[in-house]
Amino acid sequence: MTPAQRSRRARIAAHASWAKTVDRTARTAAGTKAFCDRFERQVDPDGLLPADVRERMARHARTAYMLQLAERSAKARRARRRQPR
Repeated sequence: MTPAQRSRRARIAAHASWAKTVDRTARTAAGTKAFCDRFERQVDPDGLLPADVRERMARHARTAYMLQLAERSAKARRARRRQPR
């Protein structure tokens, strides 16, 4: 099987799976919680801060992370545009 075929089959399977999912939020809740917890651990590894302060700092850390991802994505798109085809 070629990489393109494998990718296409995986996409089909993913769409079929999501088509059977009624509650998308419940399905992704564990992953979303783990993702958010990562930033709370990053800003307060010892758990010493009050919850509201830790949550606010984690929200800023998460936003910074997303902005960094967006910057890297834009850089990659610019680089691809510059490549001759």
